[in-house]
Amino acid sequence: MVIGTSAIIDTEIDGAVGMNSGVFNNPFIIWGRYRKKWFRYYLPLYEAFEQEVLERYPDVRIKVSKSQISFSNRYMFACISFLRVKKKKELPDPYLVVTLGMPYPLESSRAAVKTEPYPGRWTTHIVIGQREEIDGELLSWVEEAYRFAENK
Repeated sequence: MVIGTSAIIDTEIDGAVGMNSGVFNNPFIIWGRYRKKWFRYYLPLYEAFEQEVLERYPDVRIKVSKSQISFSNRYMFACISFLRVKKKKELPDPYLVVTLGMPYPLESSRAAVKTEPYPGRWTTHIVIGQREEIDGELLSWVEEAYRFAENK
């Protein structure tokens, strides 16, 4: 059973059927299969990021939800998702988005989107597409986000 359309983000849809019923409000059935490339391409990229974070901060808690994987100490400081922060043709294939909570706007060409949801707190989205992009620069930003969340 699929609940919500975000649950089928990595599914090849084979078919969909709408059912009219007096009992349910607009029910439908969708069937399909997961793309094999998720396990081959996306998962190793995520695992590389997770390994780097856990090596540096073994006390980190990881929470997996439907739309993102969150990393927290006292508060959430980073998350991984498939958020589309650029036009599809500008995104690498595969890609993951690393979102960091920072105390300032990150001035880097690697920052795809920066927003200030609260005064003094900046949310920065960084697109990664290959293992080599999980480098010292990105990990230094992760450290800043970790320290910022720890001291809130």
